Amino acid sequence: MELQDEFYSNAEYIETASGNKVSRQSVLCGSQNIVINGKTIIMTDCVIRGDLANVRIGRHCVVSKRAVIRPPFKKFSKGVAFFPLHIGDHVFIGEDSIVNAAQVGNYVHIGKNCVIGRRCVLKDCCAIADDTVLPPETVVPPFTVFSGSPGQFTEELPELRQKRGINRFGDYEQGAMI
Repeated sequence: MELQDEFYSNAEYIETASGNKVSRQSVLCGSQNIVINGKTIIMTDCVIRGDLANVRIGRHCVVSKRAVIRPPFKKFSKGVAFFPLHIGDHVFIGEDSIVNAAQVGNYVHIGKNCVIGRRCVLKDCCAIADDTVLPPETVVPPFTVFSGSPGQFTEELPELRQKRGINRFGDYEQGAMI
C-alpha cells in the first residue's frame, strides 16, 4: 500500500535554518529548552513541553497532528522532578499520541492514539501499534512490535528495517512535503 504525498501551504509552517518545518498552530512551551536537529516536521496542534525539562528531537522526524510530547517525571516526598527527553533520528509519532518517555531511539514508529507512559525506553528500530498504551517504565527492545492496552510484545521486526528505512508494514515511511 503506497501512501499519498501531502502538500502544505508555506504560510502554515515556519521553516528554520536547519530545515525544520514547524506548524504555526503548534505549541512549543519553553522553546529555549527544545532542540530540533534538522529536517523534522512538527504538524498542526502539537504540544511540546520544553518548559518542564529539556526536549531533544533528532533529524528527519515527523510529529503528527495533535501529538503531545512531554518530559518524564518522578514523584518524590519533597515534590516532583522532571527529566530530559531524547528522541532519536527517523522517528514517526502518529496523530493524537502522547509521549512521556525517557528515551526514544532511532527508526522508531509510534502509531496513532498511543500513550507512551512516563520514563519508558523505546530502543532503536521498534514499532508501537495504533491505540497502544505502554505502562510506565516499560522497555521496548530493538526490532519488536508492542501493541494493546497494556502494551505487550506481539511480533518481531526484520533486522533490515533500519537499512531500508521502511515501516513495519513494508511501506516507505509516511513523509510530508512542504
